[in-house]
Order: sequence, then structure tokens, then C-alpha cells
Amino acid sequence: MATVRGADKTICPSEVARAMFGENWRSEMQTVRDAAFDLSAKKQVIILQKGKKVGLANLKGPIRIQINTSTENN
Repeated sequence: MATVRGADKTICPSEVARAMFGENWRSEMQTVRDAAFDLSAKKQVIILQKGKKVGLANLKGPIRIQINTSTENN
């Protein structure tokens, strides 16, 4: 979903959960967040809060997900 949206844009984990799990999306939010964290560890996505990149150790609250297009991080 983040790739389709474009490199300059972000997605909310709830968008992914709703698309994948329909009415049961809320119960799957942590699954989606965990997948985003795994992709972040592989440097495939960037986790943002309030528009700024944030480390997983400093996470509290809502996140946004952005495709990582930086070649220096791969």
C-alpha cells in the first residue's frame, strides 16, 4: 500500500488492517504494526511520528509508514 501511495506519502497501519481484515481490523492492528516494525528493521520502510523518523525504542502512540527510498540505508 505504501508503494502504491508513493515515496513522498505515508500510510496509517489502520488502512492496512482495514484492507486486509475487514470488520475485524481493530483486533489485527498489532499484527500490522509488528509487520511494519519488521520492515523497518530491514530498512524497507520508515516509521514516522508527527512527520519525523522515530526509532522503535522511542515509539509511543500513533505511527505512519513510509517506503524507504534512501539507497544509503539499504
